[in-house]
Amino acid sequence: MYYGFDVGGSKIALGVYNPQRQQVWSKRVATPKDDYAALLDVLVTLTHEADAFCGEHGSVGVGVPGLPVPDDGTLFTANLPAARGQRFQADLSQRLGREVRIDNDANCFALSEAWDDEFQAYPVVLGLILGTGVGGGLIVDGKPVTGRNYVVGEFGHMRLPVDALDVLGWDVELPVCGCGKRGCIESWLAGPGFSRLWQRYNQSALNAPEIITRYYQGDAQAIAHTERYKDLLAVCLGNLLTMVDPHLVVLGGGLSNFDALFEGLEARVSRHLLPVARPPRFARARHGDAGGMRGAAFLHVKE
Repeated sequence: MYYGFDVGGSKIALGVYNPQRQQVWSKRVATPKDDYAALLDVLVTLTHEADAFCGEHGSVGVGVPGLPVPDDGTLFTANLPAARGQRFQADLSQRLGREVRIDNDANCFALSEAWDDEFQAYPVVLGLILGTGVGGGLIVDGKPVTGRNYVVGEFGHMRLPVDALDVLGWDVELPVCGCGKRGCIESWLAGPGFSRLWQRYNQSALNAPEIITRYYQGDAQAIAHTERYKDLLAVCLGNLLTMVDPHLVVLGGGLSNFDALFEGLEARVSRHLLPVARPPRFARARHGDAGGMRGAAFLHVKE
């Protein structure tokens, strides 16, 4: 059996999956934010509850809002203070007496989607989250690609390609990103960036849901804004897809619920690819809030 923990800043969700990757049990509890020992205790207790339910010791995977640091085995995280700088993976493995695998929550999202029954047909799957930030993961043959520093998938911190300035205007001011650098695509493609783009061209402040509501009401400004955002998204995807060349791109996060973003996306992206390249399939994420648990559980699939 596969156990998947989605550890967030406010809640811990555990999902148990059978060999057919079907969820058979789940539980949610509050996250001990500032007490590392209490955090480990909760995870151990939940694992033992799952063991009792299953009648066996399942494999344990954990998705975290942060990055494992390969050089010293510690965890870098802003939203989980209790585990910051701790040897979380080693400590939990020791407490449970079994191997624990961990990865960041965006990689777990991508892995969950790649193991969807239909999506398994695609050897290279790119998961892209368009939410409060921009992130994701790269899955090759059912396994996440993590890289030297576990930053594969931090797509939001790639810099704007030069063609993006044709959309934004060459006089655009580049805001400071949360990472401390300027020119990150997250500043324009995430939910707050969707609003920033509106304000640049319409001199008023609206959030993404308000803009989307206006779009469906037929508002000309909202329609023009959506076209502009789709052009910018296509430019940024063009660079990313030329580098990665996936068979499937799965879009998640709040903006992925905006159906208009998918309309004509392949054609727009094609204009920014090599002449011989065909665009991948684009699909909306299918597993929603359960994606973190699913992906963490499937860190042990396909040994």
